[in-house]
Amino acid sequence: MRLEGKVVLVTGASKGIGRAIALGMAREGADVFVNYNRDQAGAEEAARSIRATGRRAWIVQADIRYPEQIRAMFDFLRRQVFALHVLVNNAAITGWTPLFEITVEKWDAVIETNLRGTFFCSLEAARWMKETGGGSIVNVSTNCAELGVKNLVAYASSKGGIHAMTRQLAVELAPYKIRVNTFAPGPTLVERNLSDDPDYDATWGGVVPLGRAAHPEEMVGAAIFLACEESSYVTGQLFFVDGGWTVAGRLPEEYLEKAARKHSA
Repeated sequence: MRLEGKVVLVTGASKGIGRAIALGMAREGADVFVNYNRDQAGAEEAARSIRATGRRAWIVQADIRYPEQIRAMFDFLRRQVFALHVLVNNAAITGWTPLFEITVEKWDAVIETNLRGTFFCSLEAARWMKETGGGSIVNVSTNCAELGVKNLVAYASSKGGIHAMTRQLAVELAPYKIRVNTFAPGPTLVERNLSDDPDYDATWGGVVPLGRAAHPEEMVGAAIFLACEESSYVTGQLFFVDGGWTVAGRLPEEYLEKAARKHSA
C-alpha cells in the first residue's frame, strides 16, 4: 500500500471529492483526519467508512475561513499523532453570482475560505512537517481558474491564487523536503452540483470530450499519486483531471446562468 503508516488531513472531507479522497487514502494504508465545517453527520459517516478499512480516523470541526479555527484544528491533530505526512486542501465554496451582483461579503467569503484558508492550513502543516522530516501538500483546485467560467469570478480568482501559491510554496518549502502540488478537477458528480442540476452529467457530457462528468472517486488517483513517494520528484505542478475539458474549452451557457440565478435568489 502506497500510504502505509502515513497520517493525512483532508479538509472538507464530509462529502464529495474530499470524502472520496479520505477513503481512498485509507485504502492505501493512511490514517485520516476528516475535517468538516457544518456536516458532522457526513464526517462521522466518512470516519466510519475509513475505520472499516482497518485504519484510524478522527473527525475535526473547523471553518477554514478563520485562521484561529485552523490553529485550533492543528492543535487537536498534534495531540493525537506525532507527525502529519500529507495535507489535502480540498475545502472550498463556489459563490455563484452574476458579475455585476457580487457583493463585498460574498467576495470575501469565497476568497477567505478558498485562498486564505488553503494558505493558513498549508502554513500550519508545513511548520509541523518541517519538524518531522517533510511531507506533501496537495491542493484541489478547479478548471474554472483556467477557462474563465461565467458567474464564478470570485471562485476562479481564489483558485487562480492557489495555482500561484502552489509554485511559491513549492520553492520555499523544498529545502524542508515538503512538496506542494495542485490538481484541478473538471465537472464532477457531487451533491452540490447535482442539487443545482439533476441532469448535470448530461449537461456537461455535451461539452466534455470524454462525454460525461466525473465521479468523485476518479479524483482519488491524482491525490494519492501526489501524496505518495511515486511523485517524490514532483513539486510546484498543476495538472487537470477533467476528461479533456480544458483542451476543448466549451461551456454549457444555460447551466451557468441557471446556477447563478439559483444561488443569488
